[in-house]
Amino acid sequence: MDLIVVDGSWVRHARDARDPLPARSPPPDSRWQRGAIVDALYLADSEATAWAEWFRYLAESGIPPQQRLPAYLWTWQVEAEVANLQSRARLKRVGLPQPKPGRRTWPPFQAVGERLFAEGWSGLIAPSAARPTGRVLCLFRNDKNVAGATAVRPARRIIAVPIPPIGMTT
Repeated sequence: MDLIVVDGSWVRHARDARDPLPARSPPPDSRWQRGAIVDALYLADSEATAWAEWFRYLAESGIPPQQRLPAYLWTWQVEAEVANLQSRARLKRVGLPQPKPGRRTWPPFQAVGERLFAEGWSGLIAPSAARPTGRVLCLFRNDKNVAGATAVRPARRIIAVPIPPIGMTT
């Protein structure tokens, strides 16, 4: 597995303006990990990717977007060394296809993410399933902390449904 240094601003949508990293019990399952093994902070490389992920989640859950407003957009400053799974070739090396939307596709991705966590990686960077031209950053979480990631206050309040981003898949 190749290491890459991620250094810069990343974005996350949230339901809370006060706490950028609320405690979750039990932690939820996501594409790259099961909450029973490890919790994680997921960040997007851009607002467009964050909104694509938001729309994908809502579509999969059958929730109208206006029911999840207001929403808050948090910026995170990140400096972390993570596993590089950004390309089809890198995904293929670990036995994975290009990510596609849908929880049914998660188990092989979770197995790879949990293996990386067990090996001591702090996280990984990969293509977004909701917007293949975008990237997501999965940082493994230790209680209330995520090594190498700091939320930048304040969060931006979003009161209107954003325009769905170009290149989004649901």
